[in-house]
Formats: sequence, structure tokens, C-alpha cells
Amino acid sequence: MGRSRELPTSCKFTAMTVIAICIMSFLLLASITSPNPFSDLTQKFFPSQNDKNSSPAQELPQDQSCISRSQKISYHKKSSSPVPSPYFLSKLQDYERRHKNCEPFSEPFNRTLQLLVTGKNSPSNITESDYCRYLVYNVNLNGLGNRILGLSSAFLYALLTNRVLLVDFGPDMADLFCEPFQKSTWVLPADFPFRDEFYSSQFREAHSFGSLLMKNANFAHLAPPPSLLHLFLSFEYSNYDKLFYRDENQEFLQGVPWLTLRSDQYFIPYLFLMPCFKPELERLFPDKETVFHHLGRYLFSPSNQAWGLITRFYDAYLARADERIGLQIRVFNPTATPIPLFTKQILQCTQKESLLPQLQESTASSSAGGSNKTTSTSMKAVLIGSLYREFYEEMKFMFWTRASVDGGQVVGFHQASHEGSQHSESHSHNMKAWADMYLLSLCDALVTSPWSTFGYVAQGIGVMKPWILNVPNDRDGDQKRQPETACTQAVSMEPCFHFPPSYDMRAKVIVDREAGLHPPVVHCEDVRWGLKLANDREN
Repeated sequence: MGRSRELPTSCKFTAMTVIAICIMSFLLLASITSPNPFSDLTQKFFPSQNDKNSSPAQELPQDQSCISRSQKISYHKKSSSPVPSPYFLSKLQDYERRHKNCEPFSEPFNRTLQLLVTGKNSPSNITESDYCRYLVYNVNLNGLGNRILGLSSAFLYALLTNRVLLVDFGPDMADLFCEPFQKSTWVLPADFPFRDEFYSSQFREAHSFGSLLMKNANFAHLAPPPSLLHLFLSFEYSNYDKLFYRDENQEFLQGVPWLTLRSDQYFIPYLFLMPCFKPELERLFPDKETVFHHLGRYLFSPSNQAWGLITRFYDAYLARADERIGLQIRVFNPTATPIPLFTKQILQCTQKESLLPQLQESTASSSAGGSNKTTSTSMKAVLIGSLYREFYEEMKFMFWTRASVDGGQVVGFHQASHEGSQHSESHSHNMKAWADMYLLSLCDALVTSPWSTFGYVAQGIGVMKPWILNVPNDRDGDQKRQPETACTQAVSMEPCFHFPPSYDMRAKVIVDREAGLHPPVVHCEDVRWGLKLANDREN
């Protein structure tokens, strides 16, 4: 009679289940009502089309110092855009905290700077509480497309190695982009030591990692490491410079507080081949074809001046079209690829891929104009991005004087600028080039020229797999070969690493640059020895 009664086993399970359900419900409710830990980042840099539909751009909080951040989602017409991984967002948050702590003129910055000023070697144990580690990127090398791709690679390397990125923008690059990091700057101070020497061969000889390796085949005895090393990863880098891509050398570089980097290459694909970085990169980018897209959206918001050029042109000439086609035309050698041949390839490509309509054979048969007109008419706006005016004039005249076969498409041609030749040392030239790149990224489809980093930037930001023109050129030794097809669609929207390392210092042999690879690293369509990222479509 006085015994305590125990719950049956089945009842114990039921009670525990109820408790568990209550706890899970509470956690779920908390996750719904609590703010997204990455909300600032996602709204600022990675707004989705859902954000666009539920909150018009003009109603989003607008940062007057960077108007494009809140407005650009309304100009990208894609129904969906790639979503960054939560791990990538968390790493960006960590990076922004580190950048703020180590920004120019902070105590850790000044303390670490003293290592350069005094010429002391790196301390044996660098701790973030006392010192920071920096990557200084020298941006003024080759054209704007190369600079953007090199800067993207530099930032990802800094992210992987827990460094703070500072950028040496020259006057020709001033005010093209907004500051990407919250309440901080990525601009290298004007009075930074060695800044005036970055571009000299003497600086490279004295401080480059390649020179150190050449003089010290076994540098493990160099303890502590120097306070400064220069990484030269341009297309003309030496075989010793290329040893940057060996895992064992990365461990040594971790102890160097100041690294300076000069590169005009998108070297990210090769980082995926390095065992020390591959696992982290796999977590950061589950979708390998969106690496540059996410980096580009985060780093390169157009400045207010650039955004004004972009939006005024878009609103005037492109906004009311039913479809926008971008033609990015880069002629490296007019002798190897004369303009008439280039134009012929463009026309064959765009008509074969149904980007532009077929035209009637002669102007005489086009005199009736709308006699063959179908029940509905669509408007296509073609944006030509080229240094030359001739492509615009020739194609505009062709589509003006000859009607389309079905009469159902009206095609208009537009060109924002035509500089005649590249002037990368000019701020005005670079501002127009940036506006052209971004306008091309706002198109619905894109045709690009082989080897062109200009096109790589546009396709990556715009989430497009472009059709790459197959034109003879003098860069791959095939200038006399006539292409069998007008164009080839890229397997992914990722840029190409034009000059990956090809010399094996350990084996003392040249590595076959065209050997077979497997995703996520494959060879490029336009540079047969180049490397690019692509998803594995067989799994």
C-alpha cells in the first residue's frame, strides 16, 4: 500500500519524448525569432531575389557612402543567385573583426610595423594579441581585369592564412570601389615603408621569396624568419617564385609578419590543388563554380562615381529591353584577328546560339521592313564592350539595313566607351572600364573573347557561363588555325588561371601543362594549359 509507483517503461519513453519535443520546439522558436547571425553580411553583400521582392531597393537601408550596395540587387535580373555557405559568411565575420583590430594605425599595426622600421626579424612566436600578420597587395599591374582577379586571389589567400589584407591603390585606381570592410579601410597608408620601392627589380631581388629560395635551397635553418618577404606571382614569375605553391613552403611563410604580393593572375584554382588549403576551401565553397562570384560581390561594390556611370547608361539604353546581350570583344593582335574576321565569328556565334536573329540575305529584300512581321515583337539590347568603335558601327549598320528573317525581333546596339587602346595608368580609363565590366554583368547572356580577364570579371559577377569566341590569336601559337566552330560555351563561370606553375624543382622536370585533370580543377576552354574551377557533373 505504501509503495511508490513507477511509470511503466512505455510511459517513461513518452514523457521523455514530450520533454524532448518541448525543448526542440523552444529551440526552433528561438531560431526563428532571433536575428540571423549573418544578417548584416547577407543584406549588405549577398541580398537574394527574395530580399528584392519583399523589400524594394529604395526601401533598404542605404549607405550614402556606397549607394550601389543597396541598389544593385534591383539591377541584376537573374531569377536566383548563388547563396554563400554559412561557413564562408562566418569566416568573413571573423575576418572583419581581425581587420578592424589590425587596421592601419591601430596598436597591433604600429607594433608590427616596427619590425619593418627597425629591420628586426620576426619574433619567434607571433600572437594576435601583440602582433598581426599582413598581406600587402600591389594592385598596379596590367589591366583592370587582371587587377581585380589578382586582388580577389590575394584576399582569399589572406582569409586562408589569417592575414589582414592591405591594398596599395595608385591614383589610377582611386575611388573605383567602395570600402568592403565595415568601419575600416583596406587602403595601405601612403607613408608605408618600401611603398615607393614595390615596383622595382631591386626590391624583388632583395626581398622576394623566390630569391630567398634560390640563395638558400634549404631555408629551414632560417629561424626566426625575416619580417618581410615579397611574393612575385605575375605571369613572368621565375621557377623559384613558383615554389610558393608547395605546402612545405606555406608553413615557413606563416611565420613572416609582412608579405607583399604582386600578381596579375587568378591563382585560386591552384590553391584547390594544395593539400594544406583544399579542405578549408571545400568548406568555404561547396559550389566550386561560385568562388569568384562570392568574392567579387563582397569586395567590389562600385563607388558612387562608378555607380552613377553604370545606372545612367543602363536606365537610358538597356532597362526597357526584353533581353540584354553582352558582347565583350578584345583584340590582342589586329593582324592575327582582323576586325572583319572577328565580326564574322561574332555573328555566326550569336545567330547559332539564338542570341541574335537571322538576317535576310540582302538589303533589297529588307525594304518591305515589317512585311514578314510576326504577331509579337521583342526588343533586344546588345551592349558592346570593346576598345574599338568599329564593331559597334558595323553591327549596328548590318541590323539596320537588313531585316530579321521572322521580323519579330528588334535589335538595338549600344556602346558606353571606346578608348581605342588600353591606358591602365589613367584613372578615367579605369573608371570607364569598370563601368563597362559591370554593365556587361547585368546582361542576360554574354559572349566573350578568349584570354580576356575583362570578360572573366563580367561573367563571374553576373553569374553567366559565356560563349567564348573561337578566334585565331597570337597568344597560343594557333593564329593560322581557322576555328571549326564560332564559339564554345564555358563549362563554368569561373575565371581562368592563365599561367599555373609548370616547373617541378624537386624532380627537375617540366610538368606537362596540358595533362588531364579532374574537377574541381579543369583546363580552360580558351587557354589550353590554363586552370579553372568547375563542379563534378558525374557525381
